[in-house]
Amino acid sequence: MKSKSENVALGFRVKSGWAAAVLLTGLARSRRVCRNFVIDLSDPEIPATRQPYHAAMGRLETNVAKLKARLRIVRRVTRQSIANVLADCGRRNLKAYGAGLVVGSQIDPSLIANPHIRAHALEGQLFRAALDDALRAHGIHTVVLIERDAYSEAAIKLRKSIGEMQRAVQNLGRSAERPWRAEQKLASLAAWVALNR
Repeated sequence: MKSKSENVALGFRVKSGWAAAVLLTGLARSRRVCRNFVIDLSDPEIPATRQPYHAAMGRLETNVAKLKARLRIVRRVTRQSIANVLADCGRRNLKAYGAGLVVGSQIDPSLIANPHIRAHALEGQLFRAALDDALRAHGIHTVVLIERDAYSEAAIKLRKSIGEMQRAVQNLGRSAERPWRAEQKLASLAAWVALNR
């Protein structure tokens, strides 16, 4: 007889074309990182999919056919990455309970006049949405945190001080695989919020 699955939350620090990812499990006082890894949100074989809204020399890509093809690839790769993560969870007898995403910003790209900065904002929006859609397609509820406010938002949601949250996340890294940099810490913070929703 198969044992009962353990709930796990997924945490992601979304970047341009990839995301740092963490699987977090455990009860409130015994949180632990089960896995620390990176997923693709773009095709490594097609470098233009890492920054699909960029044209040469930092200009905004205006070729509609190129954009559509790149965006299709980003969505396909992201869906496959999430399918792979969930299959791995299944092999480990873990059930994804929720997911947290940390993003750079949620600025509306149409409000940005500079074309190069707008390209970055469009990419941020694209990778966040592609990841969110892929997770929701599997019935996984998501929460989104903005990087600059992530610790304060988490502190409010988890009823702890910002300092307590920072120390707790740092302590998670003691038993986690390396690396344990800012991206992994933010991914684990997002997973913690998702696990406690």
